[in-house]
Amino acid sequence: MKKRVFSGIRPTGRIHLGNYLGAVQNYVAMQDEFECIYCVVDIHALTTLEDTHLLKENVREMITDLLAAGLDPEKCALFVQSHVPEVTELFTLLGMVTPLSWLLRVPTFKEKVKQQPQNVNYGLVGYPVLMTADIVLYKAEVVPVGEDQLPHLELAREIVRRFNDHFGETFPEPKARMTTFPMVVGLDGREKMSKSLNNHIELAATPEETMKKVMGAVTDPARMRRADPGHPEVCNIYKLQQNFNPQVIDEIAEGCRSASRGCVECKKQLGASINEFLAPIRVRRIEIAKDQAYIDRVMKEGAEKARALARVTITEVKQRMGLL
Repeated sequence: MKKRVFSGIRPTGRIHLGNYLGAVQNYVAMQDEFECIYCVVDIHALTTLEDTHLLKENVREMITDLLAAGLDPEKCALFVQSHVPEVTELFTLLGMVTPLSWLLRVPTFKEKVKQQPQNVNYGLVGYPVLMTADIVLYKAEVVPVGEDQLPHLELAREIVRRFNDHFGETFPEPKARMTTFPMVVGLDGREKMSKSLNNHIELAATPEETMKKVMGAVTDPARMRRADPGHPEVCNIYKLQQNFNPQVIDEIAEGCRSASRGCVECKKQLGASINEFLAPIRVRRIEIAKDQAYIDRVMKEGAEKARALARVTITEVKQRMGLL
């Protein structure tokens, strides 16, 4: 019997290369190995959004991109978090056994307080409890995470242990599946690739838009002239080359260091390779986007699969807690 996997992704709109390389390609690869439950976590988004008028559109854009990137509704449950209301019920119940001190010590909460001091809401404090509810509502055994996310998963495990200690064995302790989530630096070279910083390349971008973005990217800041030797280890274009041209990466590095290869040439090669890689995804996306009824059906059927599991869990939890 396949182990069950859960992972959620925030609805920030169209998926970009950073999202794809960091998470989505792993989602696709795991479909054949695990029973996969993938969720667009729109309720989580409310903890940091004050303006939600684009939220519904962003959810649909993300579902469209996930399908185009290779998620198969026949192999996984793909749905929207708020379409399974049992998650908010479990969030409330788990909140009754989660010490406030555990939540206040979470580093990301402290960071968010600094970033949005005008909007330190209850949901922001309880974010890890909702994340735990997302996972254990479906009794997922495996959660794909990068090393930076391990503290969040460990807190989820602590909440599970506390619940099980109080009310009896109910939830499996979710285990991390360590994945290579490369931190894709933005095209400006200063921050990670991010839509808010406009230093990203969307999967749905046209070939022309993609090439323009790549040609405008920052490279080795110390290489001022074509004749100057480069330092590929500090060059963002080189880091992307490792993903899109791994078969010639040694040749690219040597050409940079010896100055036999210029940055413009390197960018053109990268842009062409990205466009070649994204071409089938873009074709699928265009076809999927034409059929909005199909997208509705995917979300509806995915939520139905998830709710079938969720109802069983909620009934068990209520029985354990003496509510039924």
